[in-house]
Amino acid sequence: MTRDRILRALLRIVSRMSRKDKQWLVLGLDVLLVPVALVGAFMLRGRHMGLGESPLADTAALVLLMALSGLIAFALGLHRVQLKSYENTAMGKTLLHAVLLGIAIAILDRIGRVGTPPAVFVVFTLLQFLLAVGTRIVALQFLLRLYRSGEDVTRVLIYGAERDGQQLAAALRTDLRVVPVAFVDDNTALHGTLIAGLHVYAPPDLAMLVRDRGVTRVLLAMPGASRPQIARLSRRLEDMGLEVHALPSFAELAGSGRDLVHQLAPVMPDRLLGRAPLVGGLPDNGGTYAGRVVMVTGAGGSIGSELCRQILGWRPRRLVLFEISELALYSIEQELRELAGRSVVEVEAVLGSVADQPLVRSVLAEHRVEVVLHAAAYKHVPIVERNPAAGFANNVIGTQTLAQAAIEAGVGLFVLVSTDKAVRPTNMMGASKRLAELVVQDFAARRAPGGTLFSMVRFGNVIGSSGSVVPLFQDQIARGGPVTLTHREVTRYFMTIPEAARLVLLAGGFAQGGDVFVLDMGDPVRIHDLARQMIEAQGYRVRDADHPDGDIEIAITGLRPGEKLHEELLIGDGQITTPHPKILRAREAHLSEIEVASCLRDLRAALAESDAGALRAVVARWVEGGAAIAARGRPGKGR
Repeated sequence: MTRDRILRALLRIVSRMSRKDKQWLVLGLDVLLVPVALVGAFMLRGRHMGLGESPLADTAALVLLMALSGLIAFALGLHRVQLKSYENTAMGKTLLHAVLLGIAIAILDRIGRVGTPPAVFVVFTLLQFLLAVGTRIVALQFLLRLYRSGEDVTRVLIYGAERDGQQLAAALRTDLRVVPVAFVDDNTALHGTLIAGLHVYAPPDLAMLVRDRGVTRVLLAMPGASRPQIARLSRRLEDMGLEVHALPSFAELAGSGRDLVHQLAPVMPDRLLGRAPLVGGLPDNGGTYAGRVVMVTGAGGSIGSELCRQILGWRPRRLVLFEISELALYSIEQELRELAGRSVVEVEAVLGSVADQPLVRSVLAEHRVEVVLHAAAYKHVPIVERNPAAGFANNVIGTQTLAQAAIEAGVGLFVLVSTDKAVRPTNMMGASKRLAELVVQDFAARRAPGGTLFSMVRFGNVIGSSGSVVPLFQDQIARGGPVTLTHREVTRYFMTIPEAARLVLLAGGFAQGGDVFVLDMGDPVRIHDLARQMIEAQGYRVRDADHPDGDIEIAITGLRPGEKLHEELLIGDGQITTPHPKILRAREAHLSEIEVASCLRDLRAALAESDAGALRAVVARWVEGGAAIAARGRPGKGR
């Protein structure tokens, strides 16, 4: 019989055993160890007395001692401790079990007046303890090997050998599907050492470990590392064909006092979509960007930064980062330069506003930009509602300025990133994005032969982007609640940041001029269900009328001004398929050239005077549903 057949036969036997059977087996093991420990103790003291003089020679005494062992072990609950959960508390009980047996032997010896040296009882106690612990450790390793023989085992490296990495290694030792094989750490003082039973290697040894140890996944136990550091390291590891997972701090997790396992079940974005993620199935349009000069506005934002990362993988000749926030620009520039490494891709950072006409013209001309991906926008509904002038100046005038400069500079492709809130908007932010769309549609309609090709992309809510509902709920859950919800029946479409970025890039390849691209995101997600799912995913229970003893409450605060119950993605029913079935294209009605010119003239006049009333009048006249938006504002000088 081969080794594999033996393992499979043993696995079948163990798998068929009930929990009770396994507990009785462990109890029997503790009983059978008694004579073994006795033999060992008297052999170690054999120079001073023979085994025939010991209580071991008395069958009745030995049976009594073994029975006591079973009773004590049963009373202490040692048989109920799972091998994979055998730790300090269980070891303490095992030691108490051994001490009580040692005392029992001493009493039996005194009753029989044998006169055994006290050292024998001490040796017996130690041997009983060591044998009980040792057999459990050996049994656990044997069972893990047995179970793993029937599983697809993932061999992993742990990047980071400090406390978090060590705790992670300890947690994984009892996992049937994941086997840690080594640590990797940047700290040279740790290289070559043995920590938690695993060798610590230097980063240059990664290729060797992957090749020789069959590693397929790396776990980053680096909670103190910044997001750019994690991103750079992840890209390097993924280029080696490895799957990369980053873990939170075990110290933070344990400090909350909740069950560690529940805390280690993070809410992954694609679990909240209510559908399968689409990035893996979206086509590769890298030819639209390879070898070309690409400029991304809003490059430091959630969408803009992901656009830059994905474009970098397609090797453009130059990537121009245009961003109004100095901190955001610095962060994304450092990350992309590190990711670009020694590649031929040039990364240029430009600080400024898209509404700055001289700067925009200069940048497009100087770098000879061929593709513009316009993701710069003020997008937070409550903030733009309170500061409409700034919102419209950036979102509308900035788009018009950039688009006009793109035509003058001979840019080949211009893609506007828009939002579902631009469809029949009910708030000032949505109205500003709708006007931006109308501006782009006007440029597309007036396109000269061989001129700039304009298209737009509309998103639903992007999970994980700044200001989105998911990070807000995560923060509220971390603080103990309540999780605030504006209305119980609110629904939204959701997509991940990678999906959103890929859709923008695909729009460039599919564009014919004046197109509006949307992603078929399935059914909208009910936000109340999302909140409940996130609370339960973190190991908490929702507190409500039916469960007053729950942990976290979902509080209904009421719809904010201009907020919709349900969002839409298209105006009208004219949807056209594209080369990909999950991407839809629409050609929607738009204003005439004269109407757009009139709208922009009125808008610039309102902005010049910072006149909120005039600004809302522009919205009421030119945006569908704008009258209702304007009615909520107060006339007069605005912010």
